[in-house]
Amino acid sequence: MKLKSLLMGAVATAALAPAAFAERGSDGQVNIIYWQAPSILNPFLSGGTKDIQAASLVIEPLARYDPEGNMVPYLATEIPTVENGGVSEDLTSITWKIAPGIKWSDGSDFTAHDVKFTADYCMHPEGGCAQLTKFEGVTSVELVDDMTVKVTFDKPTPFPYGPFSGGESPILQKAQFENCMGARAPECTDANFAPIGTGPFVVDEFKPNDVITMSANPNYRDPAKPAFAKVLFKGGGDATAAGRAVMETGEFDYAWNLQLAPEVIAQMEAGGKGKPVAGFGSLVERIMLNQTDPSPDLPEGERSTAKHPHPFLKDPAVYKAMSMAIDRPLLVEIGYGKAGKVGCNWVPAPAAFASDTFDCSTQDIEGAKAMLEEAGYKDTNGDGVRETPDGKPMKILYQTSTNAVRQDFQALIKEWWSQIGIESELRNINASVFFGGDPGSPDTFQKFYADVEMYANNFDGTDPQAYLANGLCDKAPKPESQWQGENISRFCNEEFDQLHAELTKTAGLEARAEIGRRLNDIMVENGGMIPLVHRGRLSAHSNTLGGVHLNVWDSELWNAADWYRIK
Repeated sequence: MKLKSLLMGAVATAALAPAAFAERGSDGQVNIIYWQAPSILNPFLSGGTKDIQAASLVIEPLARYDPEGNMVPYLATEIPTVENGGVSEDLTSITWKIAPGIKWSDGSDFTAHDVKFTADYCMHPEGGCAQLTKFEGVTSVELVDDMTVKVTFDKPTPFPYGPFSGGESPILQKAQFENCMGARAPECTDANFAPIGTGPFVVDEFKPNDVITMSANPNYRDPAKPAFAKVLFKGGGDATAAGRAVMETGEFDYAWNLQLAPEVIAQMEAGGKGKPVAGFGSLVERIMLNQTDPSPDLPEGERSTAKHPHPFLKDPAVYKAMSMAIDRPLLVEIGYGKAGKVGCNWVPAPAAFASDTFDCSTQDIEGAKAMLEEAGYKDTNGDGVRETPDGKPMKILYQTSTNAVRQDFQALIKEWWSQIGIESELRNINASVFFGGDPGSPDTFQKFYADVEMYANNFDGTDPQAYLANGLCDKAPKPESQWQGENISRFCNEEFDQLHAELTKTAGLEARAEIGRRLNDIMVENGGMIPLVHRGRLSAHSNTLGGVHLNVWDSELWNAADWYRIK
């Protein structure tokens, strides 16, 4: 099996793209399959990776991260720094210069007005922006001229690249979205399903949770790209079917996020039509612990909000016992093999930010039982389920997306928790719905109408400042924000908030990494989540698809303009 060698480096690639294509659209159609189907193409209204990555084919940021984690300009002329004058000496502002000649797909000019508008859109006080942490500390975004925009922060900001960098923070066209501000944002279906972009492709038709068809952008800035005239982006099904469609049958060219057992990947690769590509970045499979009460007995609008703390999951004895009961090496073995490592941290990479505080590699059922017993959680009626000191049974709803590996994990963890006296009801939800951003759905991971939920995510680039902001008190999803927000656990810790504020004004990798590790430790130590597995990102492409460079620091589709057909 080749997975071991694939995972030795940060990136595994196919053949390199040629220097130039003969002609735009000359290679026909490329077929992409994401078993988690996109439900929207506006990343500001969904934190779902599948939505962000699908949108990255169409809308772009000013700068991206390459497969080595380096920041590279896309719609900007260069990356602003103190040395080139783009970042102020006092670190309170960053000035971006827009590359000349870039057109939106409708033929209109891309300007700094669109960049400023995007900030105003996400930061609107009446809206709910899924990427608001990217604008943490921003006090103003000003037009210097038609091709220059200045972002000012409320204090010295050594890492000022949150806004407009990476696939999670692209630019929206002002003309298309200017009537979609604030609370109106989710109502603009046409714009949210078919954004006008500067990327290599334009949306022809979008069927939510099903299929997207795209065509080459006739106004793309490189006249020879993209090589493909059409994109068929199929969503839905499961990871097994997606992997087979690329590596066994050859129906598709690229399959994302093949969350499958190692032996299954090996069998698929033997089909001879495609190959897996993999790399370790910051992706962590974890269990999020709801700090608030999701009980359906509460009034609608108050469930899973700070108005009602969780009856027992905020107790350190409980969440530490739940973590101790888990056999992580077994989860790695059955779920990921060489594509996984025991995960004890929220931020496992890059190495400088990875904490060594916790050792969670050994299961301790008896220790977990003793911890609960000592804290007053006892099985008073002999039914195997403990009660809280005030008499509430320790029964929880444990939800995740529908996926074979995740259902295996649920079954094992349910059994281990039952051994320590905690009863779990298991629920799995279609991934397109679970990771969607529909504020009216009760089943999204943001709404979190469960006690615990399991999923994985990561961050763009190699600096986790914006990602760590997901633990800030004011970033919890709530009705007033249309249930958008990145603090899924509703975690709130004054020390964490103060320390993150310190991170935003700290310069130097060593000092920033030390604060980052401390923030990681506060989150884990105080029950915001239970990390499980540090996952390698594993996808697959057909043997006839060239130019693929797996990128664990940005969208996997980051360089789709460079893909081509191997004849």
